[in-house]
Amino acid sequence: MTVKLLFFAGSARKDSLNKKLAKAAADIAKTQGAKAHFIDLAEFDMPLFNEDIESATGLPENAKKLKQLMIDHHGFFIASPKYNGAFSALLKNALDWVSRSEDKEESPLSAFAGKTACLSAASPGGLGGMRGLVPLRLWLSNIQVHVIPQQLAIGNAYDIFDEADIKDEKQKQALENLITCFIKTTKGLNA
Repeated sequence: MTVKLLFFAGSARKDSLNKKLAKAAADIAKTQGAKAHFIDLAEFDMPLFNEDIESATGLPENAKKLKQLMIDHHGFFIASPKYNGAFSALLKNALDWVSRSEDKEESPLSAFAGKTACLSAASPGGLGGMRGLVPLRLWLSNIQVHVIPQQLAIGNAYDIFDEADIKDEKQKQALENLITCFIKTTKGLNA
């Protein structure tokens, strides 16, 4: 079985460390035999979640596109920046919109239930964004996502990345090991 994995970061910033991490992870997953697809949440602009907007106009088009991408993949690799000890508002808003159903027959968790998630973070700080992964892990678990226990938080990340790759061999090996576990777990849950 070839697993289909979606890779994205919880940041819209053009030169985001977490986008670099998600892209590097997607490249590694491809070399390990997965069908890996990187997306940039900046390309899925949505209003702040508001049920009045939903009642008036339904799901925004970008929410529908993102939801379909998530439905079409077995799992998600999320590189999440840490903002004040939590994950970003951009990520929360995108996932909140995706959790909405367009009709009564569709489960609101159709994009999440039974999926696998792998969490990571990159930060200029020494802890690498670790504190932001805790609430993200809890939130995803609450909506029936199988979050693998392994994760990676890369500290002092300005020194780790070049334009397209991780130049620190120790961190690159840790990411390769994480992706191996992510693929193996996702295959096991979808066998």
